[in-house]
Amino acid sequence: MTSTNGRLSWSQLWLSPDGRATRFDYWVRYTVLYVIGFIVATVLDMMLGTGNPNGGGGVITLLYMIAGIWPSIAVGIKRCHDRDRSGWFLLVGLIPIVGSIWLLIDLGFLRGTIGTNRFGPDPLDGVAAAAAGLTT
Repeated sequence: MTSTNGRLSWSQLWLSPDGRATRFDYWVRYTVLYVIGFIVATVLDMMLGTGNPNGGGGVITLLYMIAGIWPSIAVGIKRCHDRDRSGWFLLVGLIPIVGSIWLLIDLGFLRGTIGTNRFGPDPLDGVAAAAAGLTT
């Protein structure tokens, strides 16, 4: 269920916990888009008057955040899989301060397992990676 350039399709990336996701998928195809969407939702709340007058998000921002829960979990699980860890590793994030930093480093900056692991083939492996211009 990959596109022609070797990347996961958008629905596979955001909706399915199966498979592996690269750091590019994590940062550019998920995190950056999620942050941009959050900013747009907040601006819409301010423009439409649905935001909290004392600061903070409003109705649209809240709905956007709720809608983003599953994609966040699915992409996080796929990054864990790329690092050859179970998706349950995301629970490390519940450890105050240290857990968030650990997840940021482990999922955001460290390369996944080279070659096939128990969760599937290396997404950076082979001709599709070369065609997409991906590097380690």
